[in-house]
Amino acid sequence: MAAAVSPLAPRSFSNLPEIEGVRFASGAAGIRYKDRTDVMLAVFAKGTQAAGVFTKSKCPSAPVDWCRAKLKAGKARALIVNSGNANAFTGNAGVQAAKLTAALAAQATGAPANEIFLASTGVIGEPLDASKFDGVLEALSARAAPDGLLEAAKAIMTTDTFPKVATARAMLGGAEVALTGMGKGAGMIAPDMATMLAFAFTDAPIAAAALQSMLAKSVERSFNAITVDSDTSTSDTLMLFATGAAAKRGAPKIVAANDRRLAPFKGALDHLLLDLAHQVVRDGEGARKFVEVRVTRAATAAAAKKIAFSIANSPLVKTAIAGEDANWGRVVMAVGKAGARAERDRLAIWFNDVRVADKGQRDPAYDEAEVSKLMRGAEIIIRVDLGMGKGAATVWTCDLTKDYVAINGDYRS
Repeated sequence: MAAAVSPLAPRSFSNLPEIEGVRFASGAAGIRYKDRTDVMLAVFAKGTQAAGVFTKSKCPSAPVDWCRAKLKAGKARALIVNSGNANAFTGNAGVQAAKLTAALAAQATGAPANEIFLASTGVIGEPLDASKFDGVLEALSARAAPDGLLEAAKAIMTTDTFPKVATARAMLGGAEVALTGMGKGAGMIAPDMATMLAFAFTDAPIAAAALQSMLAKSVERSFNAITVDSDTSTSDTLMLFATGAAAKRGAPKIVAANDRRLAPFKGALDHLLLDLAHQVVRDGEGARKFVEVRVTRAATAAAAKKIAFSIANSPLVKTAIAGEDANWGRVVMAVGKAGARAERDRLAIWFNDVRVADKGQRDPAYDEAEVSKLMRGAEIIIRVDLGMGKGAATVWTCDLTKDYVAINGDYRS
């Protein structure tokens, strides 16, 4: 039985513009799931540029290794993503499965195998039978269409309860360019590139090197600033593809990331990736609360982020939020254990706009009833002021509920 849609899910999907030079299709290969799509194909126009960032796990999947190797050329003609099997920790069989998938995609699309990118998500350690893609990819290639992004996003879901899509627009020179994106992720989400799959597409004429530079910076403010359960996946993949079609409408060709004309595009990319990252947190397995953690006046920005994640990853903090318990002492604990510079008697803590602790002790005006009431809301902000410097960081997480245990206890059942 399909899981109920997360109560934190967006109420409607974005009106997704078609990106000239990209076509999508999705279908069922029977990798693991029955009666649902589990593979998507994106076909790109010749000349499409590609950039990517991947998991920092020391046990990366075969598709991650494949993409890293092929990304050096910066060109893309196709993307294949399957759900149900991560093709991770599968030894030489996994390598061969990746090669066969690319070969079948090359045959189906007419694209060279070294310009085909792969991603897989699902169970780790189970061999992927890539022969199941035979015939399926040909059918997908034949019916791929520019308006297929939403269905493609549905095909790559695992424990996700809703597909994740987003869009943004920006001016590049005198022409408007569009960006769209899709992602998946609900569990095994921790910041180390981002434990999920996400793919963004644009018609902007931007060279691969510039795309790579922008993507690496933007991910730090989005997918590397979220956590659901502190676990880093073997399969994290975030890729950005630029078809260049907007050049026909007067958009200038950009080759360097420091080109000033890129400023609006960088802002749009940040917006798109943060939107997708927030959707991943909102679909955290069993989540009922969306939590923003802000740390200010830390000794350094790095210290601020370390403390923020200590709070966001704390099971005690997250279960208190799930129980709607205003137990700010657990936040104090998480600050203290982080290992970053902090001084107890300078510390102040807020839940939303209510200060609960100040200068190393409970705030004199603290009202348990007031704070308990705000804890019943679906969105909560925890703010911590270290009183030490100018370092600041914001990260996003969710609560930890009994449903998380149930979902993961039954994952392979």
